[in-house]
Amino acid sequence: MMRRSQFIRSLPGLALGGSMGGAAHGAPSAGPLRVLVPANAGGGWDTTARAFGRALLDSGGASAVHFDNKGGAAGTIGLAQFVHTRRADPTALLMMGSVMLGGIITGKPPVSLSQATPLARLATEFNVFVLPANSPYKSMADLLAQLQKDPASVKWGGGSRGSTEHIAAALVARAVGVDPTRLQFLPFRGGGEATAALLGGNVTVGGSGYSEFAESIQNGRMRAIAVTSPQRLPGLEAPTLKELGLPVEIGNWRGLFGAPGITPTQRQDLIDRIVAAARHRSWQDMLDKHAWTPALLTGDAFSQFVDDEFNSLRLTLIKAGLL
Repeated sequence: MMRRSQFIRSLPGLALGGSMGGAAHGAPSAGPLRVLVPANAGGGWDTTARAFGRALLDSGGASAVHFDNKGGAAGTIGLAQFVHTRRADPTALLMMGSVMLGGIITGKPPVSLSQATPLARLATEFNVFVLPANSPYKSMADLLAQLQKDPASVKWGGGSRGSTEHIAAALVARAVGVDPTRLQFLPFRGGGEATAALLGGNVTVGGSGYSEFAESIQNGRMRAIAVTSPQRLPGLEAPTLKELGLPVEIGNWRGLFGAPGITPTQRQDLIDRIVAAARHRSWQDMLDKHAWTPALLTGDAFSQFVDDEFNSLRLTLIKAGLL
């Protein structure tokens, strides 16, 4: 996993919409791009895609950026739509990340990432575990004591099965002597659903990327009790799991793939546009706003990283008792 190099307080994200238009003043603009986001609007993938879409526009890497959302099955439904409908399309991008790898490993869908074209890793986001403000538990220690006493009484809410927060919860359970297969984990299709379930009392504890819970933490509706990062997040009074004696550190990276069947020249053109956008101040500001760690890696190096991550994640899922 790419280690964090910076964390800045999270600020409100971009407004959601179907497309973005315009380019930086005086910047040469390439043609339009279309991004398939394999998740519902409002979640981490969607927020990342739209933030990077703005950077593509501001850097002159696209004259317009259009978005299609197709959620479900840890992103593999969107992956299937992408590889079957966008073949040889040099204007098509797919937002993806470690959650999709987990979905492929656990769900064994009839589609593979090898059918698409790896372009670039963009950033890593670490998870935060939160309790509603009115929870009877005040800390991760309180929660884990209850988990040890009665695993079925603690309901964990988060993203899809095999997601980084699911893996982290399973590894935490294992670390305190609870069989991970007894973990009560309820998957949701997006951060909005998970937030509603937590505040509505349907789950005991929530886990997700910090950016998805930041507003609720800041307005006092949620209390952060632990983070999965190697260091504490600035401005957030929540210990790392390692500080609590739990050997768990995991991040959720996100990146972009191109369509199947594009030419090497078309692939390099997309990579060049992505690199320019990643270096633009617009993207740097988004990294700061959402407390994302920059993790740019492109081309064949990114392709090798994905292969290595797939194997590593599979071993982690086995260790966590989820596979």
